[in-house]
Amino acid sequence: MSMSRRSLSRAVVVLGVGGLLLCVPGVAQATGGDRHCVAGAPGVGDAYYPTYGNGGYDVRRYGLDVAYDPATDVLDGRATISAKATQRLCSFNLDLVGLVVRTVKVDGRRAAWSRSGQELTVTPRRPLQRGKQFQVFLRYDGVPVEFLLPGTDIRTGFMTVSDGATVVGQPEVAAAWFPVNDHPIDKAAYTFEVTVPRPYEVVANGFLTDLDSAVDSRTWTWNAREPMASYLATIDIGLWDFHQWRTESGIPVLDAVDSAITGGLRAEIDSSLNRQGEVLDLLEEAFGPYPFSTVGGIVEGQDDLLFALETQTRPVYSKLFWLDENGNPVNGDPVVVHELAHQWFGDDVALARWQDIWLNEGFATYAEWLWEDYEGRGTPQEIAQASYDDIPASDPFWAVEIGDPGVDHLFDFAVYLRGAMTLQALRNEVGDTAFWKIIRTWAAQRSGGHGTTPQFIALAEQISRMQLDDLFTTWLFTASKPATAPFAASRRAHAAAAAWRADAKRRMSRLHR
Repeated sequence: MSMSRRSLSRAVVVLGVGGLLLCVPGVAQATGGDRHCVAGAPGVGDAYYPTYGNGGYDVRRYGLDVAYDPATDVLDGRATISAKATQRLCSFNLDLVGLVVRTVKVDGRRAAWSRSGQELTVTPRRPLQRGKQFQVFLRYDGVPVEFLLPGTDIRTGFMTVSDGATVVGQPEVAAAWFPVNDHPIDKAAYTFEVTVPRPYEVVANGFLTDLDSAVDSRTWTWNAREPMASYLATIDIGLWDFHQWRTESGIPVLDAVDSAITGGLRAEIDSSLNRQGEVLDLLEEAFGPYPFSTVGGIVEGQDDLLFALETQTRPVYSKLFWLDENGNPVNGDPVVVHELAHQWFGDDVALARWQDIWLNEGFATYAEWLWEDYEGRGTPQEIAQASYDDIPASDPFWAVEIGDPGVDHLFDFAVYLRGAMTLQALRNEVGDTAFWKIIRTWAAQRSGGHGTTPQFIALAEQISRMQLDDLFTTWLFTASKPATAPFAASRRAHAAAAAWRADAKRRMSRLHR
């Protein structure tokens, strides 16, 4: 995630319905000749969001068939969820906020269900056997809710805008518009069938596979075949200028820019998007092969979208990244670098727990430094040293323990900058050869899965054959400025580093208003 130049929060009650089985979380149940079954947990146990996600099953695919009318803001949804039971379940939970549930079926048969807050508890007619593949169908409707970015007053989620809807947020967004196992630990593939009235258009993750036209509406079908975390799923509704092309290495690209964006601003946006192939070449050299089958960007025209997000294969950007404080068009290449770097770190290698957010944002910020070096404006060592030198020990920046920042500080500037500084400290400690082996091995071994800070530290120590506890304790878990910085000093870099830092802080400025 990036903040724009102008931008920078169940208990479960399960009721018996129609004589069906009653379950309570963690308590074994039995019916007739059935062996004991359990209720799936109402959360995955993340310390920051303990009731996010659910236990007892693994989703393989979401098939989402939704109709949305921008005139009324009403969404009519049908979700088909293909999953595998990891326990013998008498009931299981899904996350859903606000929307009204009309029908629930499990394997084609009506199921009992109840709600408490975000938790939707489903009780099938018969317990689900461990290892069983099963399918849940839900029909629902209503007006989707919005959320706030943690620690801010910035709105996220399923956001109504004057010309459609923007669907983007972190960590909360998915439960606002479909029933979901809402935690990055459970990745799944997605198919989106989105019906909107003419002349609205839809852009989403993955590939556009079908466009079905009726007199007054069109249905856009998008297929995101590579599994992704639920908060990375997006359907963006508006009036788009589409640009389909390929990078020199052959990666198919589809960009969608709000058609209302014109003039000098549009020229700057197009210039940045046209460099995506160049950016990917640089990042592939650093991190290894691009992990997905397509790429592109979605640039929204609304004035109150104050961040960008690494929605998988097709990041969503605010137009504000290409405007300065006076509304003048500026170069926005760094945000494209940042969000494309997240395709490796954040999307392909996802978080297993939200406290490790530095593994996303520190890596993506470090990619910005690689770009600065590529453009001849300063090396990562120089930027790290100048940043260390220029931020006094009394600055609150140093008070954030980025390895465990707390919910309200998930998106503090320190998580980004100090996260990148941690990587540079590691690079200087272990040397270039070991450092890049660590980074590429992390990306390759964790591809399609998840990672935690202890796992990253263990890999770094294994490859470098060095004991690195002191380094990571200093940079990740100490709420003060390190006494010394193991960076290469260079006075030449201070001006370039100050310029990068000013630009990065401007992108996040609304976060602390």
